[in-house]
Amino acid sequence: MSDLVKRAKTFATSAHQRIDHRRKYSRQPYEVHLKSVANLVKEVGGSEEMIAAAWLHDTVEDTPATHHDIEEAFGAKVARLVYELTDISKPSDGNRATRKALDRDHLSTASAAAQTIKLADLIDNARDICKHDENFARVYLGEMAALLEVLGKGDAELMRRARKTLRKCLDKLGISSLHPSPRLDRQEQALSTLGFSRRRVQRLFSEAFTAKDIAEPLPSFDGDRPATGVRALMEEAGIRVAGVRDRGEVIGYMRREDLTGETCLDHSRGFSPDQQVYGDANLSEVILVLSRHDHCFVSLLNAVSGVITRTDMEKPIVRMWLFGIITMLEIRFTELIRKHWPDESWVDKCSPARLAKARALLEERQRRGAQHIELVDCLQLSDKSYLLAQDQQFLRDFGFKSKSQADQAIRAMESLRNNLAHGQSITVQDWPQIVRMSQRFFNS
Repeated sequence: MSDLVKRAKTFATSAHQRIDHRRKYSRQPYEVHLKSVANLVKEVGGSEEMIAAAWLHDTVEDTPATHHDIEEAFGAKVARLVYELTDISKPSDGNRATRKALDRDHLSTASAAAQTIKLADLIDNARDICKHDENFARVYLGEMAALLEVLGKGDAELMRRARKTLRKCLDKLGISSLHPSPRLDRQEQALSTLGFSRRRVQRLFSEAFTAKDIAEPLPSFDGDRPATGVRALMEEAGIRVAGVRDRGEVIGYMRREDLTGETCLDHSRGFSPDQQVYGDANLSEVILVLSRHDHCFVSLLNAVSGVITRTDMEKPIVRMWLFGIITMLEIRFTELIRKHWPDESWVDKCSPARLAKARALLEERQRRGAQHIELVDCLQLSDKSYLLAQDQQFLRDFGFKSKSQADQAIRAMESLRNNLAHGQSITVQDWPQIVRMSQRFFNS
């Protein structure tokens, strides 16, 4: 194993382990999947850059690492492969079918090396999904068949294996048609169960909190200016990224640390489609971009004029937005408990210590004159989630495979809420939860 591949394996494994990322059905550590994909690529003679990218192919999509992190650690070739393998669609692009079509178009233009890695990814995922989830397999196998039609540049042997895997899965499940019947996705089911109107919630949060509210102006420099001089100006002003102008128009961006050549234009990077949002984009779109890139560029009047980084996620507007989502969830958790266990029949399922704390809080709030308050209102968020996690319908609606998985997700949400309430930083420890929670609400 080359040094590059070893470093990629360590980087990817650590990145997924830090967020306790596991395979959806078996709950095995996620590196089991990464290893399978890397081994398939290696078996057909993939280069060390391809094998490294196979280990890293889900890192940007699923962990806090960005494309910039990959490029800094492994170079432009590996970073380009990872970019080609990362979905570019955003929640605002439409439903699942529309987004998958956009991602398929993105893959259709990918290099032969990237398409080879994607074939390996499809083979391993299809085996897993076919074994554990017949309902979703009907959707996934249809998407897989459509992808195989555009991956013709990939390795011929892996294409043969992929088509064989597809046929075996279809035969095993007795599926004669690859056109799934219409159904709600898990997020839609979950919101419907909680009494939310998805469209109403999306409209409320989209209109009240947008990219232009938190973006900072993007300074820009003419492309023919000396790079070293501009770097000195950026260092003095504390600017890390700036636009590059050509004939008065911003055509790309440059990073301060890159400015070592002759002119700014020598270091200009193009704005990739999945790195830009319009000024009225909702914050969930911004978060999705920042889960993949270090910078989210904001367009106003059809020109890039603003930039957002993860640091901007600490701004009061974003914190209010996140706290609002958590508050809405907790309110609905309370309603679900009332619905499933009327007349406080849930008390037998709660630990004596937690119940005693709730009763003490109820007495205090009643002493202070609180009206129309019940014991369930005084439970902690973790207590409410503990009760609901015992209900199998709740687990299914929210896409949890087990009670422990639900408990872990709620603990992460509670950590985020506590850090929001106490003014603590949220962009380091809580970033994976921010990404998951925002996409759960707004990915439709």
